[in-house]
Amino acid sequence: SNPTCSNSISIEPFKDDTQLPAIIQLVSADLSEPYSLWTYRYFTSNWPKFTFLALNEEKNTIGAIVCRLEEHRTSRRLRGYIGMLAIDSKVRRRGIASQLVEVAVERLAGSGADEIVLETEVGNVAALKLYEKLGFTRDKRLMRYYLNNSDAYRLKLWLN
Repeated sequence: SNPTCSNSISIEPFKDDTQLPAIIQLVSADLSEPYSLWTYRYFTSNWPKFTFLALNEEKNTIGAIVCRLEEHRTSRRLRGYIGMLAIDSKVRRRGIASQLVEVAVERLAGSGADEIVLETEVGNVAALKLYEKLGFTRDKRLMRYYLNNSDAYRLKLWLN
C-alpha cells in the first residue's frame, strides 16, 4: 500500500452536532441493528471529548470512535467504554482503527480511567484481533447479547 495515503489521514476530536450525520452513516453501515439518534447524542453530548474522527485529505470522515467514561457501579473506579468504532469499508486494513483506539485510550487514561471495556460479536474476528493486538483481553462471554441472538465477548484493557 502507498505510504503517503496513511500519512494524509488525520485523527481529530469531535467538534459539534454537524458531524453526527457522518458518524451515523459510518456506524450504521456496520451494524446489524441500527442505533437511534438518541444513542449517538447520549455519547457525544455527555462525553464529547471521547469521540474522535478519522478524516482523509479531502476532510471526509472515514472513521469514528465514540466512547464514554463513568464511575464503575460497584467500585469507585473509573471505567472507559468504547461504544462504537467504525471505518469506511473502502479504507480498511490501513491501521486507521488502531489509531482511533489508541487516541481514545490515551484520552480515557489521561482522564483517570482504570480500565476500558467494550463488547464485540464472538464471530467478529477482525475486531477481536485488533483489540487483542492493542492489549485488550477477553473478560467474559455474554450469551445472546445481540438482537440477532449472537453471543458477545466483553473485552477489557486494564490501565492500572
